[in-house]
Amino acid sequence: MKKVVKFGGSSLASAEQFQKVANIIHADEGRRYVVPSAPGKRNSGDTKVTDMLYKCADLASQGKAYAKELGKIKSRYEEIIKGLGLKISLKADFDEIAKKLEDGAGSMFAASRGEYLNGKVLAAYLGYEFVDAANVVRFKDEETLDPEETYRLLAEHLKEHERAVVPGFYGSLKNGKIVTFSRGGSDITGSLVARAIKADIYENWTDVSGFMVADPRIVKNSEVIHTITYKELRELAYMGASVMHEDATFPVSQVGIPINIKNTNDPEAEGTMIVAQTSKTSKYTITGIAGQKGFTSITLEKNKMNAAIGIGRKALQAFEEHGVSFEHMPSGIDTFSVIVHQDEFAKKEQQILAQIEESCEPDHMDIDSDLALIAVVGRCMKSARGTAGRIFAALAHAHVNVKMIDQGSSELNVIIGVSNDDFENAIKAIYDIFVEAAL
Repeated sequence: MKKVVKFGGSSLASAEQFQKVANIIHADEGRRYVVPSAPGKRNSGDTKVTDMLYKCADLASQGKAYAKELGKIKSRYEEIIKGLGLKISLKADFDEIAKKLEDGAGSMFAASRGEYLNGKVLAAYLGYEFVDAANVVRFKDEETLDPEETYRLLAEHLKEHERAVVPGFYGSLKNGKIVTFSRGGSDITGSLVARAIKADIYENWTDVSGFMVADPRIVKNSEVIHTITYKELRELAYMGASVMHEDATFPVSQVGIPINIKNTNDPEAEGTMIVAQTSKTSKYTITGIAGQKGFTSITLEKNKMNAAIGIGRKALQAFEEHGVSFEHMPSGIDTFSVIVHQDEFAKKEQQILAQIEESCEPDHMDIDSDLALIAVVGRCMKSARGTAGRIFAALAHAHVNVKMIDQGSSELNVIIGVSNDDFENAIKAIYDIFVEAAL
């Protein structure tokens, strides 16, 4: 069995954590390809190495001294190396970082060095080959990955190595310029490696024992989801649930490679298995609950709207032309609402409203701000009678007023709009009716 294992920053924040990671890898012969993040926080008051590197790049770009900050980073790695009893030196690497910062290499190069250096240390500690991600992860430009070329390069390089460490988070353009993914992008690297080598499973190791039914910051001791489909995960991630980068599922989901979310600090825990399809029924009617605050609803009313051809397109065009994307668009016979992020809409509010008034000529327009959206997701919902009724009964019992309802045609999720002030209470009420009541 071939496994790709990715370890997050908290899993590699110290020598002690490195030792846990090595024990996990050596416990399973199938764990052959390792993708590390940069060192994360050792405690709540600590700073992630990536943030320290961004600070160095920022200081360098302003022509300010950054040697002290770079020295702090060097000390972090030296502490790890000493704690592991290794004899390697990163002096040449730090000299190169300093020189390139002086030459204006920029923030992407600087940020990538956290994973690069951690990869070198981990490879030395494990006795694995080190494969620089700059040689195997290819970007078309600074925002666009070249997936096919990346798969080709990874497969070509890794077939020469039985076991290897490939740093996460970055790659390069064809000319060698370093490019990074968005924050958390090491998850994507792991997924790319898994697909390229046709792995049997992609293990994503973090500091939690899987994906939770609800945000544990809102629902204490939330139950773990043991099996979830890619579609369900996509719906929950879209609404703010985050254990891994939302783009990390695409490479592996397209070829049916499962992802197992595991806890470095509790390796025996089952974790969460993310799969394309499953015959397993969820323990509860719902799979998960997620949400976000900070939305605005713009509702248009117009008599005989159903006969007004093009009115929806004209309204959305006003948002498009001012660079504001919409999230949902629930509708009635003579009304429809456009749900947008409040902070984005506020910047162009008057221009957008004026254009809608001119192009759509609504009889009335209403704006409702400070909304929160909550997604209730579950593959078992469509076969369970009364699911929506239970949701709204729970919210009514918690004295939460529902301002919007939107259900997708797949019946995989129901999205509910409530006041920002009711957000936490609403999630707790839904969790209680489907999970606590079923225990």
